[in-house]
Amino acid sequence: MPFQTVQPEKLSGAVVRQVEELILRGVLRPGERLPAERELADRLGVSRPSLRDAIGMLQDSGLLTARPGAGVFVADVLGSAFAPALTQLFSRHEEAVFDYLSFRRDMEGLAAERSARLASDTDLKVVQAVFDKMEAAHSKRNAEDEAQLDAQFHMAIIEASHNVVMLHMMRSMYQLLREGVFYNRQVMFKQRTTRQLLLDQHRAINAALQVRDAEAAKAAVHAHLDYVEDSLRDQQKAQKNEKIAQLRLDHETGA
Repeated sequence: MPFQTVQPEKLSGAVVRQVEELILRGVLRPGERLPAERELADRLGVSRPSLRDAIGMLQDSGLLTARPGAGVFVADVLGSAFAPALTQLFSRHEEAVFDYLSFRRDMEGLAAERSARLASDTDLKVVQAVFDKMEAAHSKRNAEDEAQLDAQFHMAIIEASHNVVMLHMMRSMYQLLREGVFYNRQVMFKQRTTRQLLLDQHRAINAALQVRDAEAAKAAVHAHLDYVEDSLRDQQKAQKNEKIAQLRLDHETGA
């Protein structure tokens, strides 16, 4: 008969499984600090020795890392998603920018469609909360804050799609964006017209999600990223034209 004796599970194993699940689902994020040992043991309802065993196993597996004097943190598991050489290659070739945007357009359109169908009401409240922050930040004209909220809004939609592979893949893509590998989002938020258009585009995405219109949500994401792509092409063209104009001026003035 295909039965085996049931073995009682060690508490440390249950802790490991819970932390792994939180990391997998994107609840615990790279760089996030875990509560202090006593507090975390109390929350989990386990002894501190059992917790230490679990933390040790998670460190051995590379999911957690200890920083002397600072505590235990979720490891930056996305740091190895792109080798430094590939990251530098992306930054040197402008066509990578448009391949990146094309990839985002496909993935985020799919994520918006899935979120409209599969997200819980609480997921959509998170998306709404981030959009509310975007509206509040709009009047303050802080390009850095607006760019950060832009990324949070898009990641909230991806998280609401409940596809863990897409979640971690897109987090790695946004890490490159935060590092300025593809383009500087803050530049786009410095122009009055562009800022209002971007806010309106995000409003359209959010509105479609809140009424669970999958096709409209996908179309709104596509329209938004098409606009970003067109804006970047115009920006690159303007920069090239300015270089030529500067050469002409230098020639005329003998500089």
